[in-house]
Amino acid sequence: MAVDVLIGQAYFLRFDPTLWEAQRPYAPLGALYAAAFAREAGHRVALFDAMLAESEADWDSALDQHRPAVAVLFEDSFNYLSKMCLLRMRTAAMRMIAAARDRGIPVVVAGSDATDHPDMYLEQGAAAVIAGEGEVTLVQLLEALRRGVDLATLDGVVVRRDGEVVRTPPRPIMRQLDAAPRPAWDLVDVERYRAIWMRRHGYFSMNIATTRGCPYHCNWCAKPIYGQRYTARSAEGVAEEIAWLKATYAPQHLWVTDDIFGLKPGWIEAFAAGLVARESVLPFKCLMRADNVSRDVVAALRTAGCRTVWIGAESGSQRILDAMEKGTRVEQIETAARLLHEAGIEVCFFLQFGYPGETFADIELTLDMVRRCRPDDIGISVSYPLPGTPFHARVREQLGTKQNWVDSSDLAVMYRASHAPEFYRELHAFVHARFRLDRGVAAARSALRSPHRVSRAQLASVAGALAPVLRLPALSRRVRQLARVQPALPPTPALLPLLTPQAAALPTEQRH
Repeated sequence: MAVDVLIGQAYFLRFDPTLWEAQRPYAPLGALYAAAFAREAGHRVALFDAMLAESEADWDSALDQHRPAVAVLFEDSFNYLSKMCLLRMRTAAMRMIAAARDRGIPVVVAGSDATDHPDMYLEQGAAAVIAGEGEVTLVQLLEALRRGVDLATLDGVVVRRDGEVVRTPPRPIMRQLDAAPRPAWDLVDVERYRAIWMRRHGYFSMNIATTRGCPYHCNWCAKPIYGQRYTARSAEGVAEEIAWLKATYAPQHLWVTDDIFGLKPGWIEAFAAGLVARESVLPFKCLMRADNVSRDVVAALRTAGCRTVWIGAESGSQRILDAMEKGTRVEQIETAARLLHEAGIEVCFFLQFGYPGETFADIELTLDMVRRCRPDDIGISVSYPLPGTPFHARVREQLGTKQNWVDSSDLAVMYRASHAPEFYRELHAFVHARFRLDRGVAAARSALRSPHRVSRAQLASVAGALAPVLRLPALSRRVRQLARVQPALPPTPALLPLLTPQAAALPTEQRH
């Protein structure tokens, strides 16, 4: 049966080898919100879920099956994978636009990459690009396309007129998030997601968003959708949605997708109380700033069921954190890790290497911080200049033809860093190997102290340390050899921060 709109996205998990191997798929929350808004406005909606699709050919089949009046690529701005603007996914989006265009179906595109590079998507044949937060604009675009209204009369769009790209005034972001409809989960093959999670991990995880945006100043962090704004749902509203998810789909775990979870004072405490009152406490993971982790917050996280907190630690060098305008201090990272561990909550670190001016001594400070804090997991990246960031503006002239990673494991250094690109690839392998070895040694010591209480996770950590034992000496030698190799071009000097550490620690004032 023909529908008014087919909503999909261009992030195919199969096109990202490392993430496909991990087998931790989450449904495209952004597309589900868009579908819910369109349906609430009276449109007949179908969903194309690229997350588990085989290839773009599945999109072709969906177009032929649903015969939509309008096709929409609504990228998932709640998922960092989509916000990375990966080349492989851009290629998929271009092929999907062409497939709809060849069938005479107008295409609307929304997402970080399209907001940054609307001309590329318009040139490929998109009728309009939504710039910024997209749900309200999408509903108006669908109505305008139905009635034949000039799309350039709408706010928050980019269109082509007489060969020129026209960007209309931005649309204000939504402030009353509790009024938004729930994501259209009924359009998702939830059981397929459940089967993958259960087969690989033994539990089923779903995703939920409690906020939109981030008010902090990290100068490498792209914010093309919400800018420097931060909007939170009510704690009661989120607790009610979790109770509904639990009753309807029975997840055993949640990923809270927020850039920063629980920033508003008292929010986490109210959230925990709401979950307890509804008997809906579920284990969850979230992302927090180290300077927002206090003893009271940790107690509330534990009551709410928090299992894992990821912290954007980035570096163990205060000099580098200040250059990034991160607004946090190394001792705050250490305190946060200690408080969370004492409460039995897992702590995981995001680490970033290669920021301009970073020396090998700075890298060693980061490795020392990891050993002191003993995180339960780490994620490693190299600095990645994305459009719209101060970091990108300062290194733009150094960028060549390649300005985006192909997939999430690319890790290409696209500007003049302090070391050659090969150094950072070897460093990535070395840090992971050393981390697994340290984790395995700690697990083995714990097992020897209490052999009758050895957990399956401890056994896995011990087993996982065997390979690093064999590889670590060679990796260490290789990293130190490459550290002494001078890069082909003079490295970018340390970037002077525009904000003092004290100013960077303060969120942007949120004026309505």
